[in-house]
Amino acid sequence: MSKISNTVNIENRRAKFDFQFLDTLTAGLVLRGTEIKSIREGKAGLTDSYCYFKNDELFIRNFHITEYENASFYNHEPMRERKLLLSRQELNKLQRRVKDSGLTIVPIKLFINEKGFAKLNIALARGKKEFDKREDIKKRDVEREMNRRF
Repeated sequence: MSKISNTVNIENRRAKFDFQFLDTLTAGLVLRGTEIKSIREGKAGLTDSYCYFKNDELFIRNFHITEYENASFYNHEPMRERKLLLSRQELNKLQRRVKDSGLTIVPIKLFINEKGFAKLNIALARGKKEFDKREDIKKRDVEREMNRRF
C-alpha cells in the first residue's frame, strides 16, 4: 500500500488574530472528487470562512477551493457550501453554546490525515476587542526582542 503524503497544511492565520479560541474540534468534510484533488495540491483558502448551523447540521461558508485544472465539465464550484461531519453529541454541544452565549465557530486549519481524508480543525471562538489585539501584538514584539538578544 502506498504512503499518502500529508503535506497539506492550510491555516487561517487571520482567525488567530481576530478570535480567542475556547474549544477546538476536528471535523471531516463532504467533498467532491475534484475538490479533494485541489486540496491535495494545496489550492484552498480559509480566509473569511465561517461555520453555521442549517437544519441541525454544520456547514462551512466562504471556504474557497480552486477549480481543478485537469478536470473536464465535472469541475466543482469554488465557493460552494460544504457540510462538516461531526458526531451528534458534538453538534448538539456546539449548537447550544453558539445559541446561548453568542459565540461563533471558526475554521482554523485544513489538513490531510494518515488515511488520506481531508480534515478541518474548527474552534468555538469569541471575538477579540481592539485592546485585546493590541496586547497580542505587544506580546509578540516582546518575545521577538527576547529571542534576538539570546
